[in-house]
Amino acid sequence: MAHVHDIDDELKPAARELRGLIPEVLRGFADLSRAAMAEGEVAVKHKELIALGIAITRECDGCVLAHVRGAKRAGATRQEIAETCGVAILMNGGPGTVWGPRALALYDELATSDSPSA
Repeated sequence: MAHVHDIDDELKPAARELRGLIPEVLRGFADLSRAAMAEGEVAVKHKELIALGIAITRECDGCVLAHVRGAKRAGATRQEIAETCGVAILMNGGPGTVWGPRALALYDELATSDSPSA
């Protein structure tokens, strides 16, 4: 399993390069993300937990990290992450039993990190 810093180290350089090649596309995606994840009738924490469940289902390390991080910043607890993993397992079957624990391990790593990005 990749750790927080491994995922960040792997993805950031390529993401910067791609942003330089297609800035309008990634700017549009960032705008969509901000709009979709903004506080509204559904709280940001709950939106992050929904996104985490989808990320687990899609088996995307970068997405799992981003939404564990976002959920943690929005005040999600370890138990809320675990219960979101449970829903992903229910909806996704076997792969959820692999990616759910990955999400919980990332939460634990972020919780013990002194990093301001945690």
